[in-house]
Amino acid sequence: MTRCLNCGADRESDICDVCGLGAAAAEIALRRRLLNRTAVFLLGAIAFVSLSGRYPPLDLDAILIFVGLLFFITLAIGMLVERRALHHAEVEAIKRLYYALIPVPWLLTVILIGNGLFDRAPAQDWHARVISRFSMAGPLPSRRLVVPSWRPDHRFERVPATRFDLDRFHAGDDIVIHVKGGMIGIPWVEGISRP
Repeated sequence: MTRCLNCGADRESDICDVCGLGAAAAEIALRRRLLNRTAVFLLGAIAFVSLSGRYPPLDLDAILIFVGLLFFITLAIGMLVERRALHHAEVEAIKRLYYALIPVPWLLTVILIGNGLFDRAPAQDWHARVISRFSMAGPLPSRRLVVPSWRPDHRFERVPATRFDLDRFHAGDDIVIHVKGGMIGIPWVEGISRP
């Protein structure tokens, strides 16, 4: 006994008793659903990367690495579902795992935006000296000022900076970093200024 690729019900014959689709039609329906959900997932990943700079967390690089790993793992699971469906193998458990991962980029985007948007606490000021600057061009550019960390478990901080901040601060300059604690505890950079 196998499960229907479309609805997941137990199927004893070629036609599913629940949804009424044959094996070939159920495979087409599954592929269409996979394509639509993959599009939603990709849009969520793009939204996360583009909106993560709105209230940039201090650990933005680590967060982007995590989301990148999640992105490729989710796409690999989606490809596995599609390949197994092509061979009419059991896909129900893997399909449910894939469907559960689809909203994760959207949830992470809402968490980061809400963390900064609803943070009403005053910013803490941290004095630091710029060690180096980092700038990566592209559709979604990445700019960082590298400074010694004020946190005990970090050696350096890669502080997200605007193009203006990157142009006006150079290695050896003293700066003040305005950091807010975040509504849910994810510290983020409100701005950078001169002392």
